[in-house]
Amino acid sequence: MLAHLRPAIATVLLFTGICGLAYPLAITGIATATMPAQALGSLARNGETVVGSTLIGQTFTADKYFWPRPSATSPNGYNAMASGGSNLAPTSQKLHDQIAANIDAWKKAGGSGAIPADAVTASGSGLDPDITPENARSQIVRVAKARGLSEADVAKVVDANVERRLFGVIGEAHVNVLKLNMALDSVK
Repeated sequence: MLAHLRPAIATVLLFTGICGLAYPLAITGIATATMPAQALGSLARNGETVVGSTLIGQTFTADKYFWPRPSATSPNGYNAMASGGSNLAPTSQKLHDQIAANIDAWKKAGGSGAIPADAVTASGSGLDPDITPENARSQIVRVAKARGLSEADVAKVVDANVERRLFGVIGEAHVNVLKLNMALDSVK
């Protein structure tokens, strides 16, 4: 019987070493060498202090900051351990109530004009770090007032932080909320 188990055990150990150790280490090494910022989590820093990742949304609630889209991981905010959409159907009363509450909050915060969809709905992961340029522009009045800046100055910061489509065709224009808020904090 040992003659039958020895090849099976050796095979498990061999493939554990290859698939569980050698391959992940090789891929991690290649990623770290070719794309170090991304491989290390796309961390955003304020000096030497890590303030977040540009890949995971964060909760900003102060009027002086641009707010991200609602998180489906609430009530915990942008909790990466609870990543996932709400999975509520378009006919769900709970979804309808959540969106209605988000619309009311948006209006109370001084939102003006047409309501951007991403201002009142969560993303599929619930962790989206980006908002549409329209959502960012709809918040300029509130942020400018809270910071004591002109709307034109805040609009310039927003426009400078709009990330365009990749190669002009892939994806949609978007604004990373963390990067935008960090840029605003650096404006004197």
